[in-house]
Amino acid sequence: MAQTRADTRSLARFLPRLNYGQKLSLVAALPVVLAVAGIAVFVALQSRATAEREIKQLETRLLEAKKEELRNYVTQARNGFYFIYGNAPFDDQRAKDQVAQILAAMIYGEDGFFFVYDYDGTNLVSPRQTDMIGRDWSGLTDSAGTPIVDSFIDLARQGSGYHEHLWPKPSTGEEARMITFVLGLQDWRWAVGTGVFIDDVLASVAAARADVEAGVRQTFLTIGAITLAALLLVFTSGMFITVRERRLADTKLKALTQRVFDAQEEERGRVARELHDGISQSLVGVRYALDATRRRLHSGDNRAEGSLDKGIDQLAGAINEVRRISRDLRPGVLDDLGLGPALKALTDDFASRTGIETDFSTVVFRNRLDPDAKIALYRIAQEALTNIERHARATHCTVDLRGHRRGATLRISDNGVGLPAGRAPSGPGLGLRNMQERMEQQDGSLRILSTRQGTVIEAQVPLTHVLPPEEPEAQDAPSRQDASSRQDASSRQELSA
Repeated sequence: MAQTRADTRSLARFLPRLNYGQKLSLVAALPVVLAVAGIAVFVALQSRATAEREIKQLETRLLEAKKEELRNYVTQARNGFYFIYGNAPFDDQRAKDQVAQILAAMIYGEDGFFFVYDYDGTNLVSPRQTDMIGRDWSGLTDSAGTPIVDSFIDLARQGSGYHEHLWPKPSTGEEARMITFVLGLQDWRWAVGTGVFIDDVLASVAAARADVEAGVRQTFLTIGAITLAALLLVFTSGMFITVRERRLADTKLKALTQRVFDAQEEERGRVARELHDGISQSLVGVRYALDATRRRLHSGDNRAEGSLDKGIDQLAGAINEVRRISRDLRPGVLDDLGLGPALKALTDDFASRTGIETDFSTVVFRNRLDPDAKIALYRIAQEALTNIERHARATHCTVDLRGHRRGATLRISDNGVGLPAGRAPSGPGLGLRNMQERMEQQDGSLRILSTRQGTVIEAQVPLTHVLPPEEPEAQDAPSRQDASSRQDASSRQELSA
């Protein structure tokens, strides 16, 4: 019992060391092992049962051959003395002595002989064991307790019959199994018979059983070898697949990491360019305006007020530029009012900045999309509008946001020149890959249809990202009231859109 617990603890310590692929291979191999073990046991039992029937048939045939041999011996012996027995009266002692001499002389092989017992159990003829002659052997049994002489007499009274028992073998002196055929001479009340030892039959049967057991063992070994080879193949294949998948995963992870770094560098470069080209120049202009104002104030120039007003205007432009960059990085309206107002503000700013006619339409979402879905759809719209501005050469685009029974769908279309041939979400375009990966993270789908007449991008998030409607409460905390006010403003803005 203690050894079993120790083995269980060793197995428990070993299993956590296996990786997922090895554990999966082990789980997959266990039913195979059990099935093969069951098949092996079934085949062994069937083989043993079939072989046992064949051995029984072999034993029966060999014993029948021995019995036929005994019958022939007795028949030949009877033919040798029948002319005496058939003509003599039942009390002719001379005829009995002649027949006894004839039977005593019939010795064949190393162990074959004829015997005679009268119905009282007295031995009359026993050429190989002469010490038995003239003695009463009624009640004689073998070492297994099987009656011998009494059975001979019973068979003789019935006419004839076979009897199987143990008897000392004359050539070795050891007991061996023997089959005896007894014939009754009713007029003289004699039991005449002879027997053959069947140790050769038993040896043949034992050899056949040993061959069967060897065949069963060989079958088990063969099945075990095949099972072991199959398990090794399964584990080798599992290890190969695991190593290959790990290498592929490492390669993909490196590529993904590189894309993340590229996206970060691109975003940093964009922010740096906007800071340099927009805010930095505006601040430089403010500084020159303030310097000019200071010099004019010191010299009493009346144009100092105009320089100050120009500096104030440039500072206001810088502030607006900072707000725009901040809104591009993380629009506050997305968190405060929802996806609809955030997209409305994005499209309005896009139309005013690029001069491309932009139509926006939506339905009332009431801020029911979860934050991950909202930011994913917003970034896709932002990336799509950026591509339209840079590459599409379009004059008109539409942005449509809809909720339905399957979730929410954002559809962006333009009348530009379309994507270059072979460009797809899995292609070289970093922006398109970012769109695809965002949708994959949300368990959604991204469809892109591009022709020479324009491009349509459709992003759909599943229903699992749509939050259930909130239960109204009688009294809310001030923070909840502020959130409700923002929600109402979002709804009004979406309805107006």
